[in-house]
Amino acid sequence: MDQQRKDISEMKRYFFDQNTTRRFIHFLMGKAKLIAPHRKGEKSFSFQVIENPDEVVLNYNRTIQPLKKFFLPPRETLLEFELNGKPRIKKAEIEAEEKIFLGIHSYDMKAITLLDYSFRRENPESNYFIRRAKSIFIGMAYEPDEFHFAEDLGIDIYDTTGFALFMVPAEKGFLVFEVDETGRQLMEEFGKGLPLDAELQYERPKTKKKLKMHHNRLPQIFNYVYDSSVWKKIAERCLGCGTCNLLCSTCFCFDVTDEVELNVVQGKRERTWDSCMLNPFAQVAGGENFRPGLNSRTRHRLYRKFKYLTEKSGELHCVGCGRCSYFCPAKISLVEIVNDLIDDYNRQQQGVPVTMS
Repeated sequence: MDQQRKDISEMKRYFFDQNTTRRFIHFLMGKAKLIAPHRKGEKSFSFQVIENPDEVVLNYNRTIQPLKKFFLPPRETLLEFELNGKPRIKKAEIEAEEKIFLGIHSYDMKAITLLDYSFRRENPESNYFIRRAKSIFIGMAYEPDEFHFAEDLGIDIYDTTGFALFMVPAEKGFLVFEVDETGRQLMEEFGKGLPLDAELQYERPKTKKKLKMHHNRLPQIFNYVYDSSVWKKIAERCLGCGTCNLLCSTCFCFDVTDEVELNVVQGKRERTWDSCMLNPFAQVAGGENFRPGLNSRTRHRLYRKFKYLTEKSGELHCVGCGRCSYFCPAKISLVEIVNDLIDDYNRQQQGVPVTMS
């Protein structure tokens, strides 16, 4: 599933000062619908369609919602139906639209490739791939904060996989690297960057290792911690609000409902995001619930990230963006959960039983 990574030191590069960067944004707006980070309040950021280039913020930590909202909307109409006389069904028409995504961090790009995998398996999700088509991504290096742990999961800050161009902050501007043929064509058409042939010097952001074990061993950990007491400890703090799922860049669970008008003739079928952390998610007819407790729901959420899908795809389905921890109202840290599970695993290997009471 991994694409071959390219080293930016071997790529053709340019320097953009602030004025050139602004002109480049104008250029991209003329090419396609341009989507980039905007400031949302004092401390938060959001991916939005660009209407004013001055609102673009390329130096940001993370957005509230991930890129998936543009390919899998929080709410969408799948079809409309009419039951008067001969039943008629009209499927919602979706057209591929040219889009350019600017200022994307490597972990969010990785999340899109994981969603591609999830929606391509068995019965491909056509709505997702129609929206996903004709999309160009321009990457941006970032300064990790206390909640990022993408590098612990093997996702490098400078990973250019999936990007056409990649930007690195530099003094008074940005270094811009041509990653693929699409990026080369964009730069050739723009033609305003200053080519750099000399050896480039830029300071790599300092990162601190946060997970206690290498990411390749995490699926092994989850073979031993199903009955860990960690799940009960986290459940005592969890509010069950579903924020972690709904803001996750790789979660894709949804619910489908039929809404019928009062005349019982017209109606529509809608799909909405859903969360396995919400109480009704695993509830079935008769009121039975397969995961009634917050401990079992939390466990299911993490097993989906580090074991269940990993066994099928060969890759972890957490990208270390930190959204679930950063925006959690109960201040629950995913890193702390995983590290506590690692501690339980290590104690088990030493012969100390660890069970969930």
